[in-house]
Amino acid sequence: MRAMLRTVNRVFLGLVGLILLVLGGSVLAVGLGAPVPSWWIHDSEHDVLLSNAERTRWRDEGWWWPVVIAALAVLLLLALWWLVAVLRRRRLAEVLVDTGDGDGALVRGRALENVLTQEAAHVDGVDAAHARLKGRRSAPEAHVRLALEPHVDPGAALTDFTTGALAHAKTSAGLESLPAEVRLRGVKHGAERVS
Repeated sequence: MRAMLRTVNRVFLGLVGLILLVLGGSVLAVGLGAPVPSWWIHDSEHDVLLSNAERTRWRDEGWWWPVVIAALAVLLLLALWWLVAVLRRRRLAEVLVDTGDGDGALVRGRALENVLTQEAAHVDGVDAAHARLKGRRSAPEAHVRLALEPHVDPGAALTDFTTGALAHAKTSAGLESLPAEVRLRGVKHGAERVS
């Protein structure tokens, strides 16, 4: 879902930017006296965007105002949806831990992220680690980035992480499952000198 929102966000911003750039550039060009094609909405640098006749052309039609209001309402709802999608918190604030008595307890998401990050950084061959929790508080998902040292087997490091740090986080939070997306990358290192 997040990838779709990111794609929609980029496409929407790109289209709005392109439209505004074309319209603004054309108005600027006409204002500076550039020649315009015959089909263009402006004739000269002294032309107005909407004349009185164009502004009042559809005012007496019964369908005009409902269509204008509906179109503006749809634009407003789309803009609000986009704003909420952009401003929505990406991190999980708290995780619901099953305490066994039927009530449960809440653990701060950042605390579990920090523990997962620190334990992942201690895995053999991991130079640095960063963990984030997403999803719902009753079903969190871990998104982890591991920076591996140059001579480490990525499969072994991933196995050590999943059987160690990830399993400990799942067990300590009392979760049935803790799905994880792990991204591995190698740290940059200088060339070794061979003699």
